Amino acid sequence: MAEERVERRLIAVEHITISSQRPFAEVRRRLDATLPRLDASIAEALRGGDQKRAKDYDETGPKLSIFETRDHGSLLQAFGGRRNALQYEIGNPVTASTMTRYRLSAALYAPLRVVLFEDEKGRGVFEYDQPSSFFDQYGDERVMAVGRYLDIALEAALRKAAE
Repeated sequence: MAEERVERRLIAVEHITISSQRPFAEVRRRLDATLPRLDASIAEALRGGDQKRAKDYDETGPKLSIFETRDHGSLLQAFGGRRNALQYEIGNPVTASTMTRYRLSAALYAPLRVVLFEDEKGRGVFEYDQPSSFFDQYGDERVMAVGRYLDIALEAALRKAAE
């Protein structure tokens, strides 16, 4: 009987907080206006091997899209009251496939997770882990380049929503 192998390693992750002076609801609206919802047809095109569609999407499509939004704040209802807190999955399927073709385990971080919550003064706050800080663990420049690209694209989108 074969034994499983378990490896562990510690990685350093840079955590980022972007605090807005705008109310939570306005920051949420601005993020939704900044980033489109994921066009599900691009995933179908990738699964179907449509390289032309993937190339067109990469060149003319959005840098980032919202894959999913979860209302994390509503989970607190049973424990003293609902809060304004949303968890977003944000990314780009073509960008994800660019790095995972070199390191399939990088799929662990695609799409990226971002939380938007309301602080004690009613303002919106984004928190997330900087993509390049967890892609560095792979030691592959092609994957790290995607991480650096995502650092810039994600921060720009969140700053635009928060400004």
